[in-house]
Amino acid sequence: MNLLIDIGNSRLKWVLQTDSNINHSVALFHQSENFTEQLEQDWQLLATPKIIAISSVSSEKIKSSVINLARQLWKNIKFVIAKSSVNAFGVKNSYLEPQKLGVDRWLSLIASYYYYHQALWIIDCGTAITLDLVDAEGLHQGGIISPGLQLMKTSLFSNTVALNPFREDYKLGLAIQTNHAIFSGTLYAAIGLIEQAINNQPLKAMLILTGGDATVIAQNLSLPVIIEPELVLKGLAILMQKYL
Repeated sequence: MNLLIDIGNSRLKWVLQTDSNINHSVALFHQSENFTEQLEQDWQLLATPKIIAISSVSSEKIKSSVINLARQLWKNIKFVIAKSSVNAFGVKNSYLEPQKLGVDRWLSLIASYYYYHQALWIIDCGTAITLDLVDAEGLHQGGIISPGLQLMKTSLFSNTVALNPFREDYKLGLAIQTNHAIFSGTLYAAIGLIEQAINNQPLKAMLILTGGDATVIAQNLSLPVIIEPELVLKGLAILMQKYL
């Protein structure tokens, strides 16, 4: 049994891997005050993993706290820290400095191509919105990065005195209430980015969406999509097949 951990910009997700597949993950916001205590409560119930595999795009402080907790619970535990590479599992990295492609994007590329093996757009709708295109031969064509929905909202809240944070969803369209107007404006920005980027590329590819805002964005796109909520963890599971 391996323990797979995806440390994103806002959340940590973990799941146990007992074979080549994974089940539903557990998610925690790692900025909360009792994050470590919550994680310790969950992990104390587990048998000792064989290996812990980590994908992290968060701060070194968060990653170190997770590693230290694991070492307290399971002495001499082995770790695998995922990193982006030139190529892996049929996917070729197009970055001029391959190691600088975010490891979450790299693992999502690996997982998507591994399971679908065709030309793909992989769109992560999280703290940032990232779009990556891979062709049918597995060659990464490049990517785009933009603020995500919550980051766009936070920017408005931080720079406009009269606005207050909200989490409610509304119907996309013209609004007669400020929160509704912000919801529509940020969602239109995300939809416009995605559709414009895709329409500007001659390569026809299937769309895969992942990340916390994947559902709300998918519901409002004019394009057919597949939602894959656990892409990064699936990429980790693929990398860890040799350790099962």
